[in-house]
Amino acid sequence: MSSSDKPVYTFVFLRHGESVGNAEARWQGRSDYVLTKKGRAQAHALADRWKSEGLKFDLIITSPLVRAKETAEIVASALAANVELEPILMERHIGEMEGLTAEEVRKKPQPPYVTPYDAIGGEGEGDWALFLRAGQALHGLLRRTPGSYLIVSHGGLLNQLMNAIVGIAPHVGSSGVRFRFENTAFARVIYFPHQHRWAFDALNDHAHLASLKSE
Repeated sequence: MSSSDKPVYTFVFLRHGESVGNAEARWQGRSDYVLTKKGRAQAHALADRWKSEGLKFDLIITSPLVRAKETAEIVASALAANVELEPILMERHIGEMEGLTAEEVRKKPQPPYVTPYDAIGGEGEGDWALFLRAGQALHGLLRRTPGSYLIVSHGGLLNQLMNAIVGIAPHVGSSGVRFRFENTAFARVIYFPHQHRWAFDALNDHAHLASLKSE
């Protein structure tokens, strides 16, 4: 059997469209903000792009939070794909900071030093906890049958999932590597299990947004 005949995984990691929380500059966490009109337009633009490209997914797996779920359903409707809800893909639990605006968070007293192992927002997930959950999510994906999967999630979880792929443990505070995911931007990553090799094919791809008129 040639290497081209061996099983391969293709993962497209997609951040949800703009939500009401995004538009209001809120730290959303697990709060269930719906998509804005702009967010739905972003999702439809992406769905139209992928439909025109003839893209197919074996399955769409999404966070059950409504901003991700609605994004997934818009894409699924255009591509005639099935959607599965997966709670492990939910956004970071951010404790008492949930629902606050960025300005309100900045005004809250902060500890002088925070390690990646510390909780945030009182009982929220610290960076290490989120990294471990993202690793579990990745492990779960790789227990599925090789194929083409669309994963719809959130910026915080997707960043740690990408870190899990490349083997970068959390840094202190805001230092270290960040993977940018605009609303409805996606990364395409291919995994070759027989070689344990990852290939990054796209990062923060949001070319479809150029078709939308600026507001």
